[in-house]
Amino acid sequence: MRTWLTEQLGVPVPVVCAPMAGVAGGYLASAVSAAGGLGMIGVGAKTAPEWITEQGRIVAASGRPFGVGLQAWALERAPAQLDATLEIGPSLVSVSYGSYAPYLKRIQQAGILVATTVGTLQEARAAVDAGVDVVVARGSEGGGHGRNEVATLPLLTAVLDLVSIPVLAAGGVGSSRGLAAVLAAGAAGGWVGTAFLTCVEGMGSAAGRSRLIAATDTDTVYGQVFDLGKRADWPAEFGERALRNAFFDRWVGREVELAADAEAAAFYSRAAAAEDYDVACLDAGQGVALLRAEHRAAEVVAEFALAESHLRRAAGLTRAVDGYQADRVGEPDRASEAVGDPAVDGGRNRDRDPGGRARQARPRDVLGRPLPYGRSSPATLLLS
Repeated sequence: MRTWLTEQLGVPVPVVCAPMAGVAGGYLASAVSAAGGLGMIGVGAKTAPEWITEQGRIVAASGRPFGVGLQAWALERAPAQLDATLEIGPSLVSVSYGSYAPYLKRIQQAGILVATTVGTLQEARAAVDAGVDVVVARGSEGGGHGRNEVATLPLLTAVLDLVSIPVLAAGGVGSSRGLAAVLAAGAAGGWVGTAFLTCVEGMGSAAGRSRLIAATDTDTVYGQVFDLGKRADWPAEFGERALRNAFFDRWVGREVELAADAEAAAFYSRAAAAEDYDVACLDAGQGVALLRAEHRAAEVVAEFALAESHLRRAAGLTRAVDGYQADRVGEPDRASEAVGDPAVDGGRNRDRDPGGRARQARPRDVLGRPLPYGRSSPATLLLS
């Protein structure tokens, strides 16, 4: 697979581990980068510059490209975070959520690519005008903070039509199938958070990982309840998607009351310290149901690398019949003993003779149905 991301940053798998504050430290970033993706260090609003330096040493030791994610609204009060970020020499820095334009020139002058996250077409236009190098189109399915206006697929396709710079897709890209889908649409890669939440190299707790593994596809919620409970200073326009729990259900719709309730804030603080996730927040996107076990980051990246096989199948270069997948070049289809007999196989192999020999190589769609001869899919462009 070759995309802007793989070519510019030298990563074999076009996947970025999103810079999740509190989860994505140096060890996770290093493991992702070593496995062939792009690992990133997530910097929170109150992160000390010394921590950035320490985590940077960990991931830089791998000798692989890595990135750092900063929150624009927090840089206004913590400019030393940017100083520390530039000192550790990342290949990519994302600056999102707030006024990021004042920081772009300094980062780019250091020879570092700059990304920003957008949740609407208006934000995408503003990002291009500001001069960012790559846009992250984050749909409402995404975990953590962001907008909730537009889902990933309509946002991604509209942004791709609008801008001429590379676009990464975020929100619901939780497996190789999701990555294949956004690559086929034209994205340069996937910006992935939730799929890495149960990695043992992450900074999250074992109790939190267990809770995430037990979650179902309808278990996430979006809003400001958790930010108010923990007295975070996130701008109100950027809500947070996380796992539903009793604390959220108690306070949703009563946000003004929660913001003024000191006892509730103290209660939340104690619960978070005790890893009580009936109260404390666990960020997660709508792909959380795909989390079925703890993994090493290398295993997650390897699964995303299977996107190439999905793209090849969609492009008609491979086929899957009755559970047997074969490469179209030089590999026979052994799915049925009665290949080519319409009475037995519904005629799906009409381009083969009764003995099962191919009359002519013929491309097929993702369901194995024959396409017109000579037709190829745009997905083939990603496979050269």
